[in-house]
Amino acid sequence: MAEAALRLLTWNRLGSASPSMTRLHLRPPSHGGKQLLSAASFSRGITCKAVELESAASAAPAAPTKNNSRYEIENLTTWLLKQEQAGHIDTELAIVLSSISLACKKIASLLQRSNIINLTGGQGTMNIQGEDQKKLDVIANELFCSSLRSSGRTGVIASEEEDAPVAVEETYSGNYIVVFDPIDGSANIDTSLTTGSIFGIYAPDKQCLFNIDDDSTLAQEQEKCVVSVCQPGSNLLAAGYCLYSSSVVFTLSIGRGVLAFTLDPAYGEFVLTHENIRIPNTGKIYSFNEGNYDLFDEKLQKYLDDLRKPGANGRPYSGRYIGCLVGEIHRMLLVGGIYGNPNNKKSKNGNLRLLYECAPMSYLVEQAGGKATDGCRRILDIRPDLVHQRTPIFIGSPDEVEKLEKYLY
Repeated sequence: MAEAALRLLTWNRLGSASPSMTRLHLRPPSHGGKQLLSAASFSRGITCKAVELESAASAAPAAPTKNNSRYEIENLTTWLLKQEQAGHIDTELAIVLSSISLACKKIASLLQRSNIINLTGGQGTMNIQGEDQKKLDVIANELFCSSLRSSGRTGVIASEEEDAPVAVEETYSGNYIVVFDPIDGSANIDTSLTTGSIFGIYAPDKQCLFNIDDDSTLAQEQEKCVVSVCQPGSNLLAAGYCLYSSSVVFTLSIGRGVLAFTLDPAYGEFVLTHENIRIPNTGKIYSFNEGNYDLFDEKLQKYLDDLRKPGANGRPYSGRYIGCLVGEIHRMLLVGGIYGNPNNKKSKNGNLRLLYECAPMSYLVEQAGGKATDGCRRILDIRPDLVHQRTPIFIGSPDEVEKLEKYLY
């Protein structure tokens, strides 16, 4: 009978019992008032591991655990609300940024369908810089302007496609100055290559509350709007770009580092995918339009020649040129390197516009730990004299820009 009772349970010596198990105290089985097992046999260490009993530790309250769901994501709208609640931006700036992101979604949709809905090719017009406008240049500019006007928080709009800054009448509270290039790299549209949008936001200016119609001229008061727009990049409150490629990526800085949000086509929201982007200190990619090599300064030619020579690892730098500033900067933020659009014998001031291309991109790159210069000065220190003023630019990983400067000085 005792043997049968023992076979009902699996026993271990107390010395080898799991520390997580509580010792099982059993009264010795008896039959007819006689103990079949002596108490001594229990004291020698019989315990049961078939039954899990309550331990002393279970009496203490369990520590809260965070539920890290793989479906937990943060979208741009939520992130903007958090920044507002934390006091990093005000409500008006959050609305302006949200309206810009909406314009970018609309442009992304048109670009994806441009071949289907006949939005490729030229518009047959030229912008203020004498460049042929693509159909989507004009449409994207109108989408940006419409979104910013309807936000009611924008005071002045300055665009690559507009002759002069436009003061917005429909302002409810904020008077932010927004500068932008609606389609960067528009020459890539017809071949479905990388394009982008660039924007920068400056502080409100109460002087600029005038509406400039298409047929009107700039009066003396309205010229103040032009002056207020011509600020150095160091005054920027926020800047960013939207990349239109295999993914649609909205990259942004409000002066607290750089973040990137990727458009999820499943529900049409920008989702946070890259936090606290830091550009690598060095990189092995250089991006110059070497078709203009013979027009470059001799010092710059020497620099490019040395990049093409094998380095300590036996390999030269890799040359990449997309023809879209947004694409160049996006790659550089993630993998490092240097981009250059210098002056040359035909373009004495370079090809890119300071206000709405170079300044916002330099702001982003510096926020990520990089550097941007025109070869002599920091880009963000240059105050534009003209809305469409051009400048040379060298931008990228800090060590790579410093290496270039040694050749130029």
